[in-house]
Amino acid sequence: MKPPKFTYACPRSVEEALALLAHGGDDAKILAGGQSLVPLLNLRMAQVSALVDVNRLSELSFIKRENGALRVGALTRHRQLEISENARTALPLIARAAAEVGHLAIRNRGTVGGSVVHADPAAEWPLVTVTLDAQLVLRSQNNTRTVAARDFFLAPLTTTIEPDEMLCELRFPIVSGDRAVWGFQEFCRRPGDFAIAAVACQLTLDQEGSCTAASLAVGGAHATPLYIGQVENRLRGSRGEGEAITEAAEIAGQMVEPPSDVHGSAEFRRHLVKVLTTRALREAWSK
Repeated sequence: MKPPKFTYACPRSVEEALALLAHGGDDAKILAGGQSLVPLLNLRMAQVSALVDVNRLSELSFIKRENGALRVGALTRHRQLEISENARTALPLIARAAAEVGHLAIRNRGTVGGSVVHADPAAEWPLVTVTLDAQLVLRSQNNTRTVAARDFFLAPLTTTIEPDEMLCELRFPIVSGDRAVWGFQEFCRRPGDFAIAAVACQLTLDQEGSCTAASLAVGGAHATPLYIGQVENRLRGSRGEGEAITEAAEIAGQMVEPPSDVHGSAEFRRHLVKVLTTRALREAWSK
């Protein structure tokens, strides 16, 4: 079998990269960390007409706390977020989730933007962006638009991004005033594997420890990372009582539509969602 042919370009600016995408058509692909795309190319599961290597675009690698948000460049490596003091103090859930991405070599090479656009429903970054209600900044040659992460994921490996667009920045809102606590739980067969199921949450508590706002999402047990708004309705006003947590876990289990595969049945994943939701919420309140 002859190897597939494609053009390769390594632009030195975002504008040049966007021009190459516009010219490359629907089969042009961005090469960032390459931790997802390169294996797909090797296995002939993906085909490209043009490969746009954006690794020299240092302007897309940053972590900034600004205007009530944590701004993260799409080319920021997983490891950078894992060890970033900025991320840890602003939104500890981000640093915690980053530590669970693959193995160290993958975290040193892979990018947060690449993971989000790849849109594996079991990956950590899609789950975290949905949990924290991140805003995604997408650019094309002639336009810039911002899309809520909760509207970005359509199906496994499918998002609303257009072929000529590039994810340039992620913006995570920072809770101000009241106290924010978080929980992150995932279940996988071996460290570094994709999660069979995962749950992330962020709770806002008042001075008395009562929940004033709650955000919880599930990964790995649905076609997309799933934000479950009904959980907030149940938790608002509670103080981490066992009954409230149990009912929230039941809600999460009812809302997901898990797949069955070699890693576990739908019933198994639904059970995992309930268990992990309970653990994540208890973890959050324990903080």
